Amino acid sequence: MSFDVDLTLQRGERTIACRFSAAAGITALVGPSGAGKSSVLEAMAGLLRPVAGRVVVSGTVLYDSAGGVNLPPEQRACGMVFQDLRLFPHRRVRDNLLYGSKLAPPERRFLSLEEAATFLDIAALLGRRPRTLSGGEAQRVAIGRALLSGPRFLLMDEPLTALDDARREAIITVIERMRSELALPILLVSHDRADVARLADQVVELRP
Repeated sequence: MSFDVDLTLQRGERTIACRFSAAAGITALVGPSGAGKSSVLEAMAGLLRPVAGRVVVSGTVLYDSAGGVNLPPEQRACGMVFQDLRLFPHRRVRDNLLYGSKLAPPERRFLSLEEAATFLDIAALLGRRPRTLSGGEAQRVAIGRALLSGPRFLLMDEPLTALDDARREAIITVIERMRSELALPILLVSHDRADVARLADQVVELRP
């Protein structure tokens, strides 16, 4: 499993260029605020159209401006964990998780709801609504929804922001387990150098 990314993006008057190749494991995308880290994730997920470039994940071309390829988000098999999580506030945790499962064709479902709940230690939360969750609990639910979508790769935007030390450690443990036990390639945006040093197999730096 690997990433091969070469993108040029335009956000207003600002041009963002990002180019990297990475093998399996965790790749951290770092840089100052405004460098375009979240925009790169959105482009890889198919939520933002680049000006030009190419995105290949494990040999599958997701976007190629020269070749006229631009797969829609639902065909990219990408699990996205947004910085603001984007859980459905009117749905209980169980239904938030099942939303991810409904997006995945049967052949890509590698975890059941019960397996994901056990893996993330959220079985006791299934009947609750997002507003009743702590930051760390909500983050694990968002990760569970992404995993249940049957992703071939994960994109995680600042998954450790605004967590206290105990909850940060719990999420770091989850990310490490996803790398070792699920063998999913992960592209992770972070501004914390200590987290990057601990988690990343490769670091890609964006400059404004």
